[in-house]
Amino acid sequence: MTFDNPLLFFICSIGVFNGFLISFYFLFFSKQKRIQNFFLGLLLLFLCIRIGKSVYAIFSEPSERNLLIMQIGLSACFLIGISLFYYLKSSVENTKVILPSWKIHFLILTLFIVSIGFIKPYETNRIFWSQYVFYLIYIVWGVYILMSTYILRDVFIKMFNKKEKCTTSELWLVAVFISNLLIYTAYIIGFFYLYLIGTITFSVVFYGLLIFLLFKSNRDNIFQDIPKKYQTKKIEEVEAKSLALALNKVMIKNQFHKDTNIKLSDIAKELQISSHKLSQLLNDNLGKSFALFINEYRIEEAKKLLKENNQFTLESIGYESGFSSKSTFYATFKKIIGQTPAEFKKQFS
Repeated sequence: MTFDNPLLFFICSIGVFNGFLISFYFLFFSKQKRIQNFFLGLLLLFLCIRIGKSVYAIFSEPSERNLLIMQIGLSACFLIGISLFYYLKSSVENTKVILPSWKIHFLILTLFIVSIGFIKPYETNRIFWSQYVFYLIYIVWGVYILMSTYILRDVFIKMFNKKEKCTTSELWLVAVFISNLLIYTAYIIGFFYLYLIGTITFSVVFYGLLIFLLFKSNRDNIFQDIPKKYQTKKIEEVEAKSLALALNKVMIKNQFHKDTNIKLSDIAKELQISSHKLSQLLNDNLGKSFALFINEYRIEEAKKLLKENNQFTLESIGYESGFSSKSTFYATFKKIIGQTPAEFKKQFS
């Protein structure tokens, strides 16, 4: 079955084209030479080759198809699952080098599918591929998806635990996993019903991930290492006191609380520590969230201005202290001080 609808061709092919560009970026041009980026590049490359093969098959005449292209596309599909698995595994475990066992694992699968292509080329063995290789490819892909689910088990548990909050990098891994699961499911459905659904699904999830990447306020953290589990959550007391003093100094010096868009990573950079370590200090040693920590400095600033009994309006004092709105200023002040700003000001009138 072929299609000649230009709009359908555009929808199906645009994701493939941009996917190739991004895969080449991660494989060859990324400034961060991380193992995780390499596997992500491989994952995108194999997906794009597979989806590209589908686009080629759908929008070309059967009699004119180059069967070598069809074979390459199917062979690439055989390596999608393992690329996903090692991308997630290397990300969760913060792997710095590709282990020899990983290379052997990847090499065995690659040699296996390439050998089948040499011994039983798709061009002259289409029945063999349709009766055996097709099913093997999707079984292997499915097995690696199940293995990937196990790799992300702690992240999934964390997502449903109200007491813990997933990092942006963890949410990104879940998004990549779900995207692959959707594409895999679409191809299984397409195998029995409408083949076109797989290519459309790829374009949709590809741009969904792109939007996730572009519109996350802390998107710089997406490709950062996931914090390792630590047995004792609190930083050692001596180090924690030293960090707390340094933190107070940079807060006073830089007046970070007056910036309505201040991020934890900005302060961590000034302290020359990781965002994770600063978060650990605030949450586990000081017992407060980043939002509360910043708001306490803002409230102290507001109290100072209120005590001076100047001619500023209460709203202006809130903005001057770093709050983004009047309502937020009033609610936060009341919560921390136990009085409204007006009530507090009357004491010094």
